[in-house]
Amino acid sequence: MARGDGLWLRTLSGISPDGRVMGAKLIAASPRIGFASYLIALFDQSSLSLVALLDGNSVTGFRTAATSAVAADLLAADGPLRVGVIGSGFEAKNHLRALASLRHLSDVNVFSPRAASRQAFADELADLGFAITPAEAAQDAVRGTDLVICAARSRDETPTIDGSWLEPGMTVISIGSTLPEQRELDPETIRRASLIVADMPDEVAHDTGDMLAASAAGIGFSDRLVSLADVAGGRTPARRSSEDILIYKSVGAAIQDLVVAELCLRRSAQLGIGTLLPVSIAPVNKRK
Repeated sequence: MARGDGLWLRTLSGISPDGRVMGAKLIAASPRIGFASYLIALFDQSSLSLVALLDGNSVTGFRTAATSAVAADLLAADGPLRVGVIGSGFEAKNHLRALASLRHLSDVNVFSPRAASRQAFADELADLGFAITPAEAAQDAVRGTDLVICAARSRDETPTIDGSWLEPGMTVISIGSTLPEQRELDPETIRRASLIVADMPDEVAHDTGDMLAASAAGIGFSDRLVSLADVAGGRTPARRSSEDILIYKSVGAAIQDLVVAELCLRRSAQLGIGTLLPVSIAPVNKRK
């Protein structure tokens, strides 16, 4: 992470286990002006040549939603789900579509600060075939649901979820606080969770504002923090009781971005789409 005056540049790098590509995702962001730009660069493992530059925003959005849907399917109660969504943007829409591809959703409440955005969310996702109700307040969106999707942060980085709102048996999906200065869940939410599942447990524990705030408030969670891989692999049981409140907290993993980007690259070659750069960037022979 490189930081400037009101802006930062984050780099996530990794090597695909299939032996084909390696690469990095760059995230340039300015919380001050509210914009971010994403780029994924892929290199061939055998030749070390640059093979592709991809829109990291799209890859991030779809990858994050797919991973959250897997987590929600593992953690949420059985049967049709009533869902509350905090946020109405790109990530929130992707999350609802991904979740609807795995589970039957009976109805959905959505809250974001602007009424027009809430209604646009409901209108755009009407094709999913279930009722989507705009809520006047975040607490209204959460009340009476089985699953809460947190896909937006407040402008002043105060938490968007209050732990006192949560009801026994709820599952919370949190994707919006990935840096120390970002907030989404309040300490009470962390305190009430029977289990906290993370894609990257160490990073979640030590580098996210929500968990740092919980630690500062004297709330321990190390004995309740487990990896999504262990839950998905059956090594760690998730829901022990129908009353458990469970959290899935995601910061994203470079290997996920790179594997999805590689799939996009292969698919684009099959379809004959994409833009060939007018220059090539070849590796330099360091032995000369």
